[in-house]
Amino acid sequence: MKNIDLDLFIKKYVTNRPNSLLKSDLEKYNSELSNALTGKSVMVIGGAGTIGSWYIKAVLKFKIAKLVVVDINENGLTELVRDLRSSNKYHIPAEFITYPVNFSDPVFEKLFHHHAPFHVVANFAAHKHVRSEKDVFSIEAMVENNVLRAQKLIEMLSETPIEHFFCVSTDKAANPVNIMGASKKLMEELIMAYSDKMPITTARFANVAFSNGSLPLGFLDRVAKKQPWSCPRGIRRFFVSPQESGEICLAASILGQSGDIFFPKLDPEVDMIPFDQIALNLIEELGYQPDICATEDEARQKALLLNEKSTHYPIFFFESDTSGEKAFEEFFTQVETLDLHTFKSLGVVKNSTKRPIHEINVIIEQLRTLFKTKQSDKTQVVSVLKSYLPNFDHIETGKGLDSKM
Repeated sequence: MKNIDLDLFIKKYVTNRPNSLLKSDLEKYNSELSNALTGKSVMVIGGAGTIGSWYIKAVLKFKIAKLVVVDINENGLTELVRDLRSSNKYHIPAEFITYPVNFSDPVFEKLFHHHAPFHVVANFAAHKHVRSEKDVFSIEAMVENNVLRAQKLIEMLSETPIEHFFCVSTDKAANPVNIMGASKKLMEELIMAYSDKMPITTARFANVAFSNGSLPLGFLDRVAKKQPWSCPRGIRRFFVSPQESGEICLAASILGQSGDIFFPKLDPEVDMIPFDQIALNLIEELGYQPDICATEDEARQKALLLNEKSTHYPIFFFESDTSGEKAFEEFFTQVETLDLHTFKSLGVVKNSTKRPIHEINVIIEQLRTLFKTKQSDKTQVVSVLKSYLPNFDHIETGKGLDSKM
């Protein structure tokens, strides 16, 4: 197996961009970003993940005064610190501290008030995988993280003045077909209900290439363990690089007006890349020829024969048939008003739904009540969400990704 430059591979085969999508916009608005961040105090929740960590790297291009990072992934925080302090690219403030804490725990509120005030708070803590939709238990955990804890955070932030609050969303919130997307759409409406009380923005964007837990990164993990690859056939998706994901969120969190939803301007005809094409390009870049297998079992058996002299690598392509899989990706709906002129690389939804807070509390209480009922199930959760989100068209096949390699 050959070593590859992953950043170069992403630029060449995934995003097809030699430079960041945000390059010109960040240059144009550099003064505004610098004025908003220089000497400021920043908190990042979920900062050990791919998007959160690259948001931090984008922020540290500027001379902030204080950075507090919270994440439940203790090992991820450790690597984040080592990564930042081993680089000469970033302005690391004298006050830089990480906490392996859940942002809904009582200790979080204590540490928040101890370090407050913060000028910028960015929340990346989220269930992001469609595969998290398994049963009522996994769904409760998803809704708890994506919605209920977010409300608790917003209520706490509303008691202290901040200049910018950002909470990440997903492209799957636009006309959602899975519960993850519906939960993030509900999160959007939750934060928009508070957008008159504090400056709040969010961003929908595409798959982050080789992010933690992603299928492409899983390919590299499989190679390291001499295991076969498994990949859906013909599923085309938008991709941004890890760097671009952080930069999109930086622009949205600082340059947006309260209530704005940012998204990358990507062309479906040019920028949607099939997962199977990424897999084939990656196999060849690693120095192998693909050995296409008819079944998962055939792929596993051939993987047992892999060694240093192997020239072919087993891969099984399958037709996607799992719940919540959308045939295409979209960043906005037909009823949303768009600003496509302010930024070269970003669009902005300007008329996002702003329901009264009491309406949000009604649906949240319905979900809480449902989760307390021992006989509740997935279909009931879908029904409650559909009653509140009329454009939620859930795709249910009875199959999930956990049943596949």
